[in-house]
Amino acid sequence: MEVVVTGRHCEVSDRFREHVSEKLTRLEKHDHRIMRVQVEVELEKNPRQHDRATKVELTAYSKGPVIRAEAAAEDKMGALDLALDKMQAQMRRAADRRRVHRGRHAPVSVGEALAGTAEPDGSVEDDGVIERKVGPITVTGDGPLVVREKSHPATPMTLDQALYEMELVGHDFFLFVDKESERPSVVYCRRGYDYGVISLDVD
Repeated sequence: MEVVVTGRHCEVSDRFREHVSEKLTRLEKHDHRIMRVQVEVELEKNPRQHDRATKVELTAYSKGPVIRAEAAAEDKMGALDLALDKMQAQMRRAADRRRVHRGRHAPVSVGEALAGTAEPDGSVEDDGVIERKVGPITVTGDGPLVVREKSHPATPMTLDQALYEMELVGHDFFLFVDKESERPSVVYCRRGYDYGVISLDVD
């Protein structure tokens, strides 16, 4: 398993890189298919956020969906431990669901769907008002806050499969096409440990 550590607004020492590599070996017992883990360390510049001074984001790439987890703490070590605990919990839940749902095709994750999308182009008119194209809409001035547009193919799936995918990517919602009703649906996390589902009636 390859481990890549990068820092934003901070230096990352060789000692910390070695510590990260040792810690991340724990993930292989949950998912032996992991090929690479990207670790990003970011320093919070605001002194009022001293208890969340360092954020660590983990992104695990395997033959299945991308798995993400992030956490913040006073130092790099604490943030790493918290993020690692979150990722291990996601992998355990995913493994439990995988025992029930095997052989299905994994859809594109939200992160992959949004990756590489471009910001809308803008042009300045003679009177100084900015006009830009957001998808099929021409926006004048500030307009509606639509920052990017992306569409991707979706394989119809059951609600349980959608929950499995949502937990793997580490988001609090997941957009899918319901296999039974054939409706576009969103499953999302509610307060506590329960979930909600919103479906569109296209008729």
